[in-house]
Amino acid sequence: MTHLSNPIPAVGCICFRDDEVLLVRRGKAPRAGEWSIPGGRVELGESVRDAVLRELQEETGVRAELVALVDVIDAVFDGKDKEEVAFHYVLIDYVARWISGEPIAGDDAIDTRFVKLSELEGIELWDETRRVIIKGYEMIQQGNGEDC
Repeated sequence: MTHLSNPIPAVGCICFRDDEVLLVRRGKAPRAGEWSIPGGRVELGESVRDAVLRELQEETGVRAELVALVDVIDAVFDGKDKEEVAFHYVLIDYVARWISGEPIAGDDAIDTRFVKLSELEGIELWDETRRVIIKGYEMIQQGNGEDC
């Protein structure tokens, strides 16, 4: 039986520096040890946009400018007995352009680095993460989404 009463709002930042995307290796569940985009929970009273930039800074030390909302995804992860929902996040993912800083793992990230898009296939990523990275890159390349 689950202890959650509601989904948890969380944000993700698809941060590009030219043809490189910033990834973090998660230090905590869910998906501990896996590569992902920087992100985390929205704090009480915090705007979603502020949360994206704060999480980016806390996890990587990088600063960026938001470009556009890419997608909203339900991330539901089963517990040990598969009948229990261990985590349910509503992920609000934004694409951003790098402004400054070299990635240094902080907060709950155990590693962080910029990865060339051509190297993404060799990195273990959740399928949804890979999809939003590609979608975010296409949005920037096509000039779509200057809505932030």
